[in-house]
Amino acid sequence: MRLPSRLAQAALSALFVGLIAAHVGGLVHIAPMQRAEAWLYDAWLKRTAPVGPDDRIAILDIDEASLKSVGRWPWSRDTMSALVDTLHDRYAVGALGFDVVFAEPDNSSGLDSLKQLATSDLAGSRDFQAALKRLAPRLDYDARFARALAERPVSMGFYFIPAGYGDARSGSLPPPSLPLSAFDPLQPGMPSATGYGANLPTFQNGAQGAGFFNMRADADGTARQMHLVAPYGAGYYPALSVSTLRVAFGGDPLTAGVDTGSILGRQYATPWVEVGGIRVPLSVDGTVHVPYRAGAPFPYISVAQVLAGKAPLAQLENRIVLLGSTAPGLADLRVTPFSSTFPGVEIHAHLIAGMLDGATRSTPPWSDDARVLAVLALGALLTWVLLRFGPLIGLAASIVLLALLLAAYAAAWSRFWVVPMAAPMLTVFGLYALNTAYGFFAETRNKRQMTKLFGQYVPPELAAEMSQDPAHYTMEGQSRDMTVLFSDIRGFTNFSENLPPAELSEVLNAYLSTMTHLIQQHQGTIDKYIGDAIMAFWNAPVDLSDHARRAVQTALEMQAALPQLNREFAARGWPDVQIGVGVNTGRMSVGNMGSEFRMSYTVMGDAVNLGSRLEGITKQYGVGILATQATVEADPVHVFMKVDEVRVKGKATPVAIYEPLGSTADLDPAVKQNAADFEAAFASYQKQDWDVAESALRALNERAPRKLYDIYLERIAHFRDVPPQHDWDGVFVYTTK
Repeated sequence: MRLPSRLAQAALSALFVGLIAAHVGGLVHIAPMQRAEAWLYDAWLKRTAPVGPDDRIAILDIDEASLKSVGRWPWSRDTMSALVDTLHDRYAVGALGFDVVFAEPDNSSGLDSLKQLATSDLAGSRDFQAALKRLAPRLDYDARFARALAERPVSMGFYFIPAGYGDARSGSLPPPSLPLSAFDPLQPGMPSATGYGANLPTFQNGAQGAGFFNMRADADGTARQMHLVAPYGAGYYPALSVSTLRVAFGGDPLTAGVDTGSILGRQYATPWVEVGGIRVPLSVDGTVHVPYRAGAPFPYISVAQVLAGKAPLAQLENRIVLLGSTAPGLADLRVTPFSSTFPGVEIHAHLIAGMLDGATRSTPPWSDDARVLAVLALGALLTWVLLRFGPLIGLAASIVLLALLLAAYAAAWSRFWVVPMAAPMLTVFGLYALNTAYGFFAETRNKRQMTKLFGQYVPPELAAEMSQDPAHYTMEGQSRDMTVLFSDIRGFTNFSENLPPAELSEVLNAYLSTMTHLIQQHQGTIDKYIGDAIMAFWNAPVDLSDHARRAVQTALEMQAALPQLNREFAARGWPDVQIGVGVNTGRMSVGNMGSEFRMSYTVMGDAVNLGSRLEGITKQYGVGILATQATVEADPVHVFMKVDEVRVKGKATPVAIYEPLGSTADLDPAVKQNAADFEAAFASYQKQDWDVAESALRALNERAPRKLYDIYLERIAHFRDVPPQHDWDGVFVYTTK
């Protein structure tokens, strides 16, 4: 491989590696890379997740059977009091966590109505007052529920309202478990909340703890990580899993801090929280990866069974119990690596089990730095191997490097670290694929040489077709019958002065792109852009027997495209664009022409110059397109109207010029009639029959006013005052370009 090609390959590899490094460093976001990281994590989690039942945790389920037995949710606090009493007195659970909120008072007992009656005429009844005094404690369901919670290992649940979702505050939050300075100098935890939904103060004051049950989902909606702490107000609050585990261990206060360490002279800080003597390392953002267990490790027990006293004692005694719901309409279902309909309450159970086992995983603070170094080092190494030894040795090296990366991922996993490895792995895989593809295309560049030579002039599909038989095409000079097209924006100087340079560039890009697409759609060859002007030709390098028809059709479609283009420009505050188009057919020289410094595939000759002159005089007649007699004779498909006979600057021979009106099959009969009437008027004009010509032109103007008719009316008026010479041949002479 030649040196320039090697340098190009190395530069392409460096760009690829730099892009991945920028993604890892957070400078750019590459969504497929993020999906690859998630896929690798999920695959590894499923492969390594422990299997088997866990006899420390149970889930108390508000299921369909419970709703059928007790009634619709929310249940009365009398029922909830009975449930709490049964769980602790009969089943001796170790701790109870509520994945629900009790934010509203319960008035279902009728106590308020009795109290109102007590103030009425019945107030004097001693029996009524005595009965009310005796019944009130039993009918105050909220007070009963608060008493049931008191002095028992119970953690209430609440939720924070994230920023952007309102600032409502209901119920009462407990005091924060940690001060805001607990993790200095870091600030981990769930993003700042602006509100909350908590329990009634009487319940919160009676319970030993409380924790938030907000869930966290990755970009793909999957719950892989959860926050264990959240800052709010004057301190940090624990998650429901942490709070429930705390009360299970006797309610000792939480502790937290930051461990610091140095690697290669760079300082790193790892936050942690300690509950019941178990230290849980956190990622820098205050999350841990949920240590999911495979299968169904936690028993689900119906609340109806517990209330009926029929639940197996062994499934609840001394266990940490979480109350949640799987009933349709109440269930908090989440997407996890194991299921797309995973009960949210069970995620808390997996977190508690992971903390008990010391199996929660976090992402170490040095992870991003290590990955950036790995991407750069592996990229440099593999690029050198591929350039030096080729794809075969490169494949072997890639396999070895991928195996080493998998081993590193496994080693980090065994230490309860999650160090994303998809970026380094994709660096290896992508570099090998990129360099192999580059080598393939470099080897086949001879076949694509024709595409390279002509691709800037002709449509890509034509260039691809030409590359199949490159010997048939040449850029050497030759003479052949061709059709040339010139177009230009009218009044471009004034147009450009009204726009800033940046907007002018946008206007030209949009205009030239639209027109170029139309030219190439009809297999035209772009010769050049001259400012706002376009030069194109047909019948080279590809043979086109109907080149005149294609050029005329292109000119018509260019004019037809202007209204839509101008609507888009108007929406952006840009001025309208109007263009003139000149089309001529004749003998031209075509080939690669220029100097030793720069060459261009172009056309030359008198026929080319005439096409340029036609474009220049379109504005004189108020028409959008002008074509010559030669083009009309070579195009049997379109209808033309003769506009004039002229001598353009630089040519002595008169030239008949025509306006294309449209295709014969689609043209409106009224347009054909107007064209015939004008040509008759023009014939009278050339015969100096001023009266007949003037009458016909005025009739045409009444039907549809045009600048073209006014021009001839002005000429007739002039010739009435200054009659032409006796040898006047009816030809108009242009003395300027």
